[in-house]
Amino acid sequence: MGSGFPLFEIILYAMIAGFLILKLRSVLGRRTGHEKQRPDPFSAPEAANESAQDNIISLPDRATVPDADDLDERDPLTATLMRIKLADQDFDDKDFVVGARGAFEMIVQAYAAGDVDTLKTLISGPLYGGFVQAIEEREQANETQETTIVSFRSTEITGAELEGHEARVTVEFVTEQVKVTRDADGKVVDGDPDKIEVLTDIWTFERDTRSSDPNWELVAARVPEE
Repeated sequence: MGSGFPLFEIILYAMIAGFLILKLRSVLGRRTGHEKQRPDPFSAPEAANESAQDNIISLPDRATVPDADDLDERDPLTATLMRIKLADQDFDDKDFVVGARGAFEMIVQAYAAGDVDTLKTLISGPLYGGFVQAIEEREQANETQETTIVSFRSTEITGAELEGHEARVTVEFVTEQVKVTRDADGKVVDGDPDKIEVLTDIWTFERDTRSSDPNWELVAARVPEE
């Protein structure tokens, strides 16, 4: 009897440990040997790609690329995206749109939370400095921001460039958001917690097609001209 109880405990703990490992794997996924050191919204899961209902440009297969000059005249955007695909065999416009949406959510939430470390991994130097300055000004005023992305109405590639090895892709996001800024006492100084706004943002992402890092960096952000 004296030796049986510890054995039962060992078996019980082993069962619990096995259950926790399975739960973690289901949430975090298995290691594949290609883990990245920073957030990678541009490596989107296949299921997300299938569920995206956005305006996505379908690029022809690499083996059936049409004449570049002819394509330039008929559809300059598709022609440039094809050149990016030829420069980077891993580029796929559908995956890119899903990844851009993920990056948009991460950046918007990180900005609202004042998470400069996350922003630094996703935004280029000059633009990152602007984000940091805005966060510092908000903190100096003892204000906090709450942002909720209610839904994406559309995510559409609207422009593309390839200069040397530097690829840039511009995306228009139309979202429904609730944005509120509060003072130190929690009083609303801007926005309305009960109002959903429809916002349009135009962001440009950049990446060196020779890089082994699959992430794109945000290099420009603007709103449509009225």
